[in-house]
Amino acid sequence: MSQENQASITADSSLASLQSFWNNNRKWLLTVVGLVLVLGGGWFAYQQFYQLPREQKAQDAMFKAEEYYRQDSIQKALNGDGQFAGFLKVIDNYSGTPSANLACFYAGSCYLKIDNYEKAVKFLGDFSSSEKLTQARAYKLMGDAYADWGKAEQALDAYKKAGRHFKEDEANSPEYLYLAAYLADRIMKNNAAAIELYQEIKEKYPRSQQAFDADNNLAQLGVYADPK
Repeated sequence: MSQENQASITADSSLASLQSFWNNNRKWLLTVVGLVLVLGGGWFAYQQFYQLPREQKAQDAMFKAEEYYRQDSIQKALNGDGQFAGFLKVIDNYSGTPSANLACFYAGSCYLKIDNYEKAVKFLGDFSSSEKLTQARAYKLMGDAYADWGKAEQALDAYKKAGRHFKEDEANSPEYLYLAAYLADRIMKNNAAAIELYQEIKEKYPRSQQAFDADNNLAQLGVYADPK
């Protein structure tokens, strides 16, 4: 038998198998395809006709609150001015939208400014972003809230998370790690944790101001730089 005839027989056999599978499972396959189309269409409609309009309304509502935030008018930023909504109303009315998520960051920052550390931690914890710079900033603010609240362990964890979240950020990451190290050193008197963090700063960010300061603090802890 020639290779051409053998290939033709194989193709016919495969086609027959497919036809048999289709005939035996047609109803089930059509049901699955129908469900996929319905779910896909439903998701598209949900995004286009529900979520996108809500997001636009949330952005419009956020505009004045952000302006008040920049002016340091904290209560108006949080609660609105009677005409325009504040961050808290945006969070309540437009939950699930990107703007409501961002409003959690703003609200947490506002509560930190007025020394309401419990609410600051709550709203900053509700915030989540794929933008590493912003997420690291949120962790840092949580560290500030916990530290001022007197919760040193939680503050230490938050500062470390902030400093390690975006290691390529050579401007802010060493600052956040230094906050963690300084807290462990001067407040918690946890020499082991402080030394580890100071050395991490020196290793990861050797050209930073924090690395220079880390050397001085390590010397005070009895750890001296190797002579070169």
